[in-house]
Amino acid sequence: MSMPLESVPFSELLRQPAETAERLARTRALRLRRRDAADLVLMSAERAKAEGEVVDLTARLLAGLARRDPALVRETLPTVLPWMRFLPPRDVEQMTDEFIHTATAAAAVGSTAAVSQLLAEWRHTAEVHADPDLHRVLAAPSTDDFGPVARPSGG
Repeated sequence: MSMPLESVPFSELLRQPAETAERLARTRALRLRRRDAADLVLMSAERAKAEGEVVDLTARLLAGLARRDPALVRETLPTVLPWMRFLPPRDVEQMTDEFIHTATAAAAVGSTAAVSQLLAEWRHTAEVHADPDLHRVLAAPSTDDFGPVARPSGG
């Protein structure tokens, strides 16, 4: 689990750039809180490069292990992602297969976004299975037409 980042208002960076940069030198990164937009993370270029190298190496190593010994990944993944215990056995198998293929492809293109998306989707599926009332509602057949769906906003 990652350590929480020190958090400062974005306006502090604008009002006191030198002090904020000094603060950054004492920590690994700063979370810049913004009122009307997504928060940002500020870190040194050297730190970003080092973390990027570690993520890249880890992704390629994981992809290599997954190709060589998929059974090891199947055995280990539920200990790393405890929420998988809420998934039915068939879903555990499907999730693991998708994880192996997605991690391999993500390592090949140098982007972890697809792995992150996959994990979020399966974690939400596990949350549904963990809540019997929610699972019952979502698993029940429905013949109702719930009307038009609004077009998603582009943000």
